[in-house]
Amino acid sequence: MNRFVKTYAQGAVNVTEIWVDVVTGVNYMYHSTGSAGGLTPLIDADGKPVITQFDEIKDCNDKPKCHY
Repeated sequence: MNRFVKTYAQGAVNVTEIWVDVVTGVNYMYHSTGSAGGLTPLIDADGKPVITQFDEIKDCNDKPKCHY
């Protein structure tokens, strides 16, 4: 099993992706432009990490937008 699942992607040169850690449920945003890129956890309005419940990650297997 892979540790991370890509649940969102947009762009080709300026790429933005959302990755979910399947162990902790924490969501991360990855953004790259050319050869530079960065990764950061997504934070909610209260300053806590955005968490995806395991059932939602499991359901991602059936959605074409989710990638491993």
